[in-house]
Amino acid sequence: MINEDVLDNPVWFSLTETHYKNCIDFGNVKFYQTDYTPFGAFVKYEDTAQAIEKHSKLIKDFFIVGNKPKMPPTLNPPIKYVGLQMILYNKIGYPITENIIELDDSHYEDLIRLIKLAYPEYFKAKTNTLGRYYGIYKNKRLVAITGERMQTKNFTEISAVITHPDHLGNGYAKQLITHTSKNIFDKNKTPFLHVDETNLGPINLYKKLGFITRRKLKFWKISRD
Repeated sequence: MINEDVLDNPVWFSLTETHYKNCIDFGNVKFYQTDYTPFGAFVKYEDTAQAIEKHSKLIKDFFIVGNKPKMPPTLNPPIKYVGLQMILYNKIGYPITENIIELDDSHYEDLIRLIKLAYPEYFKAKTNTLGRYYGIYKNKRLVAITGERMQTKNFTEISAVITHPDHLGNGYAKQLITHTSKNIFDKNKTPFLHVDETNLGPINLYKKLGFITRRKLKFWKISRD
């Protein structure tokens, strides 16, 4: 059985294993480069204050994912958000009836337009290059997307599950998650995702598709005045 311990610190191990080229490395503290994601993580509490102060000069708002970091005196205390980390062990049997396409550079403007409706804080200019993104078009308009973000050797995060408000209730998210997770399994990796613990609608959707809550994970938002 694959060891899941890396998921206790998913940003750290993503930047150590698969996305090491996208890393700003402060030794025991690592961040994604600012145009990829606003996330960072650490393995040694004592080193976080200096690294956070340096990183705050590169990006206004960002997150430490995991334990609460030691903060530099120049910045305000971080704001805590709690997410559920959910994992999928078996392929989903939901039927796919829509034409799902893999998005490329030609779809970028459509992707960003849809992202801005629901997900602007976490999605940066190059987030879509961290994995594969898929979408459904209706009348030449991108109406639903799902993609891949953090990745370790054995696990891939499903992210940016977004449907345009005018197209809710058609099962697009279920089909895209089914499609995305199948492709992750086909690469001999296990899908997981993160969702705010108060976001009950998506949580119930993920449970219906077979995701299991693995643990709670804290996201500490750090802002530069």
